[in-house]
Amino acid sequence: MSKLKVYGISILIPLIAGAVIGLLTMPGSDFEVLSKPALSPPGILFPIVWSILYTLMGISYGMLVQKGKDSIEARFIYFFQLGVNLLWSVFFFSLKWRLFSFIWILLLLLSVAAMIYVFYKRYKPSGLLQIPYLGWVAFASYLNLGIYILNR
Repeated sequence: MSKLKVYGISILIPLIAGAVIGLLTMPGSDFEVLSKPALSPPGILFPIVWSILYTLMGISYGMLVQKGKDSIEARFIYFFQLGVNLLWSVFFFSLKWRLFSFIWILLLLLSVAAMIYVFYKRYKPSGLLQIPYLGWVAFASYLNLGIYILNR
């Protein structure tokens, strides 16, 4: 498969999945009216940051594929964490399960850390590209818990 095709597919999968979930979960979302903890960024920042992170995620996975370093383990953890990521939006925005969402995002945090470890072992730059994602999910965990506490 050509390099362009590998990266194109790898980037489009998380971007399209994230966009679809965003479109499905935003109607009826009460996010703008919720009380939020200190350091909460403006709502417009979230789709920008997630688009960047999904792009980095796709580039990172594309690197593994392109370099011939993909494996069943890497593929599993990549798609597992992506599924956990997407389901968090459903739990938080659509179902409004704020405490459950916090517990779920901790699973995401662990999954992203595991993905970084697996990717790093196979091709270091691929693992390192996921570090901003880990940082953002840690920050999102703080926001999720703060929103839960402030809006019970």
